[in-house]
Amino acid sequence: MKRLFIFILFICINLEAQQILPERQRAEVIDNILKDRFNNLLPKLMDDTGFDMWILISREYNEDPVLKTMLPATWLNARRRTILVFYRNKEQDTIEKLAVARYNFGENIISAWDKEKEPNQWKRLTEIIEERNPESIGLNYSESFNICDGIVKTDYDAFMNNLPEKYKAKVMSAEQLAIGWIETRTETEMIIYNQLVDITHDIIAEAFSERVITPGITTTTDVEWWMRDKVTALGLETWFHPTVDVQRTAEELGNHLYAFSNRPEDMVILPGDLLHCDFGITYLRLNTDCQELAYVLKPNEAEPPEYLQNALKDGNRVQDIFTSNFRTGKTGNEVLKESLEQGKAKGLRPAIYTHPLGTYGHSSGTTIGMWDSQGGVPVNGDYPLHENTVYAIELNTTVTIPEWKRDIRIMLEEAGFWSENGFRYVNGRQTKLLTIPRVKGHQGN
Repeated sequence: MKRLFIFILFICINLEAQQILPERQRAEVIDNILKDRFNNLLPKLMDDTGFDMWILISREYNEDPVLKTMLPATWLNARRRTILVFYRNKEQDTIEKLAVARYNFGENIISAWDKEKEPNQWKRLTEIIEERNPESIGLNYSESFNICDGIVKTDYDAFMNNLPEKYKAKVMSAEQLAIGWIETRTETEMIIYNQLVDITHDIIAEAFSERVITPGITTTTDVEWWMRDKVTALGLETWFHPTVDVQRTAEELGNHLYAFSNRPEDMVILPGDLLHCDFGITYLRLNTDCQELAYVLKPNEAEPPEYLQNALKDGNRVQDIFTSNFRTGKTGNEVLKESLEQGKAKGLRPAIYTHPLGTYGHSSGTTIGMWDSQGGVPVNGDYPLHENTVYAIELNTTVTIPEWKRDIRIMLEEAGFWSENGFRYVNGRQTKLLTIPRVKGHQGN
């Protein structure tokens, strides 16, 4: 663990230059985080959800999304058929981590199958189950949470066909346990998360600057691909293609879908434009998701017009109303309803579509609205908020701009962390418009 924190310190010290860990050091960080999660987080999650055995089954290139987050750093995929068994003995306070596979599952999970002694993999799995005689067996199937629905029909059928009859009634959906594994962040992960979001902010700040944008020449598509190239040059990845769009006096406000698809490509960026981007990176198996705004200064302008600065403040007001309603145990639909009602009561026109964020960009956990479901989201929105979870605080507010004779939409998104200490942004939020060219005092966050 000492080396892990040295690597994290390395990230912190070199962040201004956007130094990224070499692959070998990334692997050590990832494996150490997994060790901590298996030994310290998983037993608590199993106790909280009432499972004493959790079985995950995957085949190469067709991985269970949960099992994929458990892969050793040097494994890019499962091998052959990989079966993981976690057994929790609460009385003895132990957690067994077994791989019914031909190989050790990295250094954290040992192989428990000697094919020479028992050629049949399913029979060996059955032996392990019978030796431990669990009270409940969790499998990853779920109707509503896609990440928790990882067992394929072939493996489910084979498992149930080989399982002794007396255990079949003990098999249950591990949906709650799988969500807990996916959504819960450890202390070490949150130290790293801060750096990820800071790197994300830095890339956006550079993209929305005179270093990348020459008004009258550069297009929105140019900026999108610059962001992709920047990420690649840093040795990182994106989990979705970046988007950049424009709002200006000559354009009418489109519907919400405009922000996600059907945007005109190759729009030439001009002075007076309000730019918006949606951008996220993947690093050390965590993901970011960020939306920020920039204004292209006209000749002789030293700052964005006051009406646009005030519009951003309205967006920040919606954020404050929204995050003030976070409470452990409250459902996403409850938070959504309260926040929309309070925002509208204050004369705002908000829309909220916040999603869990972590090992996946659109992760598992509570969904707090969708852009086309402002009345609540069935099932996923009924899932309660848990502590030590990260969310993409994604929302917008519509603002009338008399000077432009139209409405604009202030679209914002930042990573936020919910814990026993309340809500905080992982690495700040945008409270000032970025400017092109950059003007001192308008740095965005």
